Amino acid sequence: MTVVTHAEAFLVDVEVEQTRTDAVQAFTSQETVFVELTTADGNTGLGYSYTIGTGGSSVLALLRDHLLPRLRGQDPRRIEALWRDLFAATRATTVGAITSLALAAVDTALWDLKCRRAGEPLWRVAGGFRPRVPLYDTEGGWLHLSTEELVAGAKAAATAGWGGVKVKVGRPDDLERLTAVREAVGPRCDLMVDANQSMTAAEAVRRAAAFAPLDLFWLEEPLPADDVSGHARLAAATAIPVAVGESLYSVAQFRDYLHRGAASIVQPDVARVGGITPWLKVAHLAEAFTVDVCPHFLMELHVSLAAAVPNGRYVEHIPQLRAITRTELTVENGFAVPPETPGLGIDWDRDAMDDRRTS
Repeated sequence: MTVVTHAEAFLVDVEVEQTRTDAVQAFTSQETVFVELTTADGNTGLGYSYTIGTGGSSVLALLRDHLLPRLRGQDPRRIEALWRDLFAATRATTVGAITSLALAAVDTALWDLKCRRAGEPLWRVAGGFRPRVPLYDTEGGWLHLSTEELVAGAKAAATAGWGGVKVKVGRPDDLERLTAVREAVGPRCDLMVDANQSMTAAEAVRRAAAFAPLDLFWLEEPLPADDVSGHARLAAATAIPVAVGESLYSVAQFRDYLHRGAASIVQPDVARVGGITPWLKVAHLAEAFTVDVCPHFLMELHVSLAAAVPNGRYVEHIPQLRAITRTELTVENGFAVPPETPGLGIDWDRDAMDDRRTS
């Protein structure tokens, strides 16, 4: 029986590739927390999670002080058992962002190790439903961009054959900006909007009514993520699908949204929900409610998971790992293609990571 002999966590600060703003914040840096596991038979697994500027050192401390010591001597093939043990060991801080981010770094390392040992890519080990997934662009839709810049980015994505574009909202001229984008890309390109939890319940209903003629593919995070009842009332008041998930941290939180009809699209984030293990549970739970999964951010990892499940509808395009990887996400005719290399399939540049290592 193979066991974990070494477990290490470290922090890499990855520079933001371009200015990114939304209705509530700016994406200033990516604190990337890595976990590397080594087993007695010489195999390794490298996993990660992230924050967008704060909390990385707290995640690192939780890993080093409490979680990684519990892994040494354990069988890494028992991923469900290990996840449950680590979750139980942090009961006082669950459910919460710091704990979920720490669990995700461990869990993705375990899945990387599992896939490498099997000699298979993640997308097949996790389900293997389809070899490619439609792509939509967020990188050209940030709130600070001018209408002209939004239109140019949307037209470029549509011309490249991408299925959709997403625009951040939270400005008085949102309707004019969105109308310009819709006219530029035409009716066949999906148009999504993201409010980043910035609206009141009344404003969300009013905005949804104003946006109705634009035939939006979804309205994302209109209200604070913990307002499930508000999302349910909004979903009942508009024909625009309501999307949530990037700010949910457990399978149970997704269950509540789905059970109450408060979400028509779910957007689980591997890092924030606690890893690949709970991400797949969210995806299959959503499948039971005939709801599509369009994961948040982390396109280099989520492409494999969206390809693994039947209801993986879209992959979000926000490139952020190019500074520490040797290769980029493969895009063919508007589709994101999951890697075929064993493991997570991310081609890490260890020298570049070492150059940006902060702890």
